Amino acid sequence: MALSALALCSRALLKVGAQPIASLEEGTAEAEVSANLYPGTRDALLSCHPWSFATGQMELNRLDAVPVADFSNAFQLPAGLLRVISAGSGRGRGIAYRINEGRLHADPYRVTLTYVFRPAEAEFPPFFAAALVARLAAEFCLPLTESTSRADMLHRIAETELRQARLADSQQATPRAIESFPLIGVRG
Repeated sequence: MALSALALCSRALLKVGAQPIASLEEGTAEAEVSANLYPGTRDALLSCHPWSFATGQMELNRLDAVPVADFSNAFQLPAGLLRVISAGSGRGRGIAYRINEGRLHADPYRVTLTYVFRPAEAEFPPFFAAALVARLAAEFCLPLTESTSRADMLHRIAETELRQARLADSQQATPRAIESFPLIGVRG
């Protein structure tokens, strides 16, 4: 079932014991809290892990303006970027880089970026949606109920849901092999 921001917020409100909402703009306290806390909470949760459904790769466009110091080239970052995972020349990792002034600075002429982006809510897998709803419930609790003990309990539940979501997500790809390990290399 494809979820929306409204559906995710309504599920979180139900977990807090509040009434679900019909719109993020309906003027109730629940809608106000949801509209203000949802975007930041969603982006923070997306940024905290390289989720397989929210990770992309692309070759960056080189900019004409060159960095003032340290690197030879500047590149345009993609729209919707939440977090850079790595950068490489021809591969998605392996080069030194720095993010400055909303651009990626690096020495190679071509750069491939691996990054976390913000997908549409309809693309959230069930394990991530469950973790997001749990985190939203924890965030919504204090402003709506003023109960610190309930908020603490919901934060613990949210951390458990996040661990389970990370585990499920990590099982969706072949584990990376160790490419170079100095202790084996010294053995000759």
